Order: sequence, then structure tokens, then C-alpha cells
Amino acid sequence: MKRPTKAEIRQQLNNEVSQYLQHGGEVKQVARGASGLQDGRYDERSLAFEKPKEERTPVNEVLQAIDQRRQEQRKPKRTAPDPATSKRRRPRKKIIYDDFGEPLRVIWED
Repeated sequence: MKRPTKAEIRQQLNNEVSQYLQHGGEVKQVARGASGLQDGRYDERSLAFEKPKEERTPVNEVLQAIDQRRQEQRKPKRTAPDPATSKRRRPRKKIIYDDFGEPLRVIWED
């Protein structure tokens, strides 16, 4: 199913409004800004800028504890390597070349 384009949505809304008006519907003109009024005045609960500034709860100790835990997680814990569980180094293959760059032999190094 294809999504309708903006032009199609606009045309559909215009058609619905014209049908509403043709069947006896009526649109009232409202003064600009009047829709935000309740009983002829603005709703004080919806205006955020006219309220006094609220005191914030200081959370410095909580932030310091979080930062400290974060730093502890970043630091690797150093312990003595356990020979039984440590990774053993695998031998590495080393190729010996002659003066002309041709390989002569292969040796294994620990």
C-alpha cells in the first residue's frame, strides 16, 4: 500500500471540508489567540514562564559516586599472571632470505 503524498492529503481534507459545508455545516471564525483562553482568560497552569523559579535538589554526591564507579570500571585490575591459565605464546614462522631476496629456509621462533 502506497503512502499518500502531501498534495493528496491536502486535496482529501479540502474535499471533506467542502462536503461538510455543503451538508449544512458551519465554520465559526475565532479571534487569533482566543483558543488558548478559558472563561475569557489564559490558563495559568499552562504558562511555564510566569511561575517562580523552583529550587533544585543538589545531587553532587550522587554524580561523584557515579563518576567514581565509572573510573573504577575503566581501570584494569592488575594481578600476577597465573602460569596455568595464562596464554602460551605460539611459535612464529620466520623466513630467512638470501642476498637476492629469495627465501632460503623457514625457521620457527618462540
